[in-house]
Amino acid sequence: MPIAVCPGSFDPVTDGHLDIIQRASGIFDQVIVAVAVNPSKNSLFSLEERVEMLREVCSRLHNVTVDSLEGLLIDYVRARGARCIVKGLRAISDFELEFQQALMNSRLAPDVETMFLMTRPDHSFLSSTMIKQVVSFGGDVAGMVPPLVQNRLREKFGTQR
Repeated sequence: MPIAVCPGSFDPVTDGHLDIIQRASGIFDQVIVAVAVNPSKNSLFSLEERVEMLREVCSRLHNVTVDSLEGLLIDYVRARGARCIVKGLRAISDFELEFQQALMNSRLAPDVETMFLMTRPDHSFLSSTMIKQVVSFGGDVAGMVPPLVQNRLREKFGTQR
């Protein structure tokens, strides 16, 4: 099977992200989780922190590696010898943007496919933005993010539960 790249900002990684990564690891021989720098987003965690957290929470998935990504995704995919981009979808609103990105990537690299994996229903409401908002007000996000991430969020926001 070809190598797949699972890109995202992962600020922070949620259980929904991990579900997509784990399912992709069951389909492909190798999955590279590419933590992206997105200049249009104001990240809570640094690129290094996001990579570190993902490496730790993905450590049990032996065919998954975590790397950072700056620049065009399609250039990164080609440089890694990958043939597929894996993206998770929660709702129709996700599909519109992801579909446009997939079409652009297909135009730039017709030999690279994009695969969409639907999130499981129990993760369909999760977003990194919502997680950060809940924690910033002292809310409990147990069962929505890995314990490591929950602890790091509490440290960032100075909240305890």
